[in-house]
Amino acid sequence: MSPISKIIFPAIICLLLSSCDFFKFKSSAEDEDDEVVASVGNQMLKKSDLNFLSAQNNSEQDSISITNRYIQSWVRKQLMIKEAGKTMSFDEAELNRKLLDYRYALMVYEFEKAYVEANTDRNISDVEIQEYYDQNKENFSLKEIIVRTNFFKLEKSSNQNRGLERLLNSNKTGSDSDIRQIALNHASNYFLEDSTWVRFEDIIINTPIASNNNKVQLLRNNKLIKADDDAYTYYFKILEYKLQDQTPPLDFVKEEISKILLNKKKIALVEQLQKDIYNRALENNEFKIYE
Repeated sequence: MSPISKIIFPAIICLLLSSCDFFKFKSSAEDEDDEVVASVGNQMLKKSDLNFLSAQNNSEQDSISITNRYIQSWVRKQLMIKEAGKTMSFDEAELNRKLLDYRYALMVYEFEKAYVEANTDRNISDVEIQEYYDQNKENFSLKEIIVRTNFFKLEKSSNQNRGLERLLNSNKTGSDSDIRQIALNHASNYFLEDSTWVRFEDIIINTPIASNNNKVQLLRNNKLIKADDDAYTYYFKILEYKLQDQTPPLDFVKEEISKILLNKKKIALVEQLQKDIYNRALENNEFKIYE
């Protein structure tokens, strides 16, 4: 098969699948009552072929739009199939075999998917997450700067600016409650989740800091970053930061690790399912392999 055929052939199979119906059989009477909504050569799209679209909960206008898009898509696919048939020659037996393989692969996929959904333990413990993090730290590398910070946005005319700046520079016990009160009562915007790691770009968006071209130096040289625009004063108390290419803290990648471990569980579950089915069939002499 030529390189072009290798590229086009899988696409043709997918196109053909859209026009094949493995499971639906109609009587002649039903077929006569079934209105044709589009045709390309001898291929016809019937009204009943669109029934699955009506199962979606959409408004009447949305339903019409979805139906029209589907019809257009069907016509385009049929035209591609027709053009492919004129341009290239296909081995019908091989094509049917591939279609059958695809059908069986789809059946297996749906079976495995349903089995995994019904049997996967979705609980990922903190111990599992910590263990994976410790063993795979080298695989985690920051693509951007992250920080733990307190952020405040006050009107420049506010009489609380001087007091807030003094408190942010102070390490006195009890200053945190005073800072929180200023934020709640006077700040136009604030962020006080100082145990949460956030992307630096996310926290400085729509502030004068966003246009700074050397944010690394800014973080290294300042525990308290202050900036003004025409109407507001912005304060960033930097508690901790991590730069690009550094290893992120566990809290920042905890959700990502949880997803990785859950996916590993699903893969292991499918592998065990396949093994169990094979071994059961082997014990029951359900198959033979001839040499």
